[in-house]
Amino acid sequence: MSPRLRAVLAALMPLAMLAIASGVRAQEVAAPGSDGVLRVCADPNSPPLSMQKGDGYENKIAELLAQSLGLKLEYVWFPQRMGFIRHTLREREPNTDHFRCDVVMGVPIGYDLAATTRPYYRSTWAMVTQKGKGLDNARTPDDVLHLPPEALSHLRFGLIARSPPTDWLLKNHLIDQATSYVPQSGDPAAYPGEIIEKELAAGRIDVAIAWGPIAGYFAHRIGQTAVLIPFPASAAGSDLRYDFEIAIGVRQGDKDWLAKMDHFIETHQPQIDAILASYNVPLLGADGKPLAVAAGQ
Repeated sequence: MSPRLRAVLAALMPLAMLAIASGVRAQEVAAPGSDGVLRVCADPNSPPLSMQKGDGYENKIAELLAQSLGLKLEYVWFPQRMGFIRHTLREREPNTDHFRCDVVMGVPIGYDLAATTRPYYRSTWAMVTQKGKGLDNARTPDDVLHLPPEALSHLRFGLIARSPPTDWLLKNHLIDQATSYVPQSGDPAAYPGEIIEKELAAGRIDVAIAWGPIAGYFAHRIGQTAVLIPFPASAAGSDLRYDFEIAIGVRQGDKDWLAKMDHFIETHQPQIDAILASYNVPLLGADGKPLAVAAGQ
């Protein structure tokens, strides 16, 4: 063996040993659900998606999933902020052969921190206002823009900072009339729906803009005075997008587990749709047309 080849093999040896060790560690990890438990990574305070009391729509879908798999449902609660995936889906439980949890019930298609299933719903951002603001008959954002200039100039908008509707406000020269709210305040008691339940209800803003499931849920809670105005599905070639497909997320590389999640969605879509409808989630079909438009009307 030549000295050069010996040197190359010596350099590669640590990498080979690392690969072998990684393979051993991977084999030591128990398959999701193998101990009879479905461990769900979830935010304890994100209504209407997930709540520690178990009354969010993701909780209800998780219950359906556990029932379909014949597994006991358990949660790992962690605020869905920076570090969520790192401290839940990707974190090993100390002194055990499993990860802290094995499934996230709601992530956008193409999410780069997890493998994603087929989508189980598609929704869009939406505006929520109250009757008496000049928008009682508004059904689309264009209806808002068609208000008399004097009325439009006095509307106060509220939205989550850097969310897609920010571009809509910029494009239509309304950004100076908007108040931005931070998406992650660090306060575990805070939740995105406060922009409707507190800011809009208190009259600090006239129009709240939120992710569709949040908008539909809190509009319904307001009641008969609420007006829900969903953004339309993205037009082909448009650089503005407000609608997104949502899927179940699992660890990257868990192909068998991912296949089980896909099968669950495929065989339980009607039940999932019914759960979403019961929370007044504005749903879009594959063609981008509304399947259900929820409001407090």
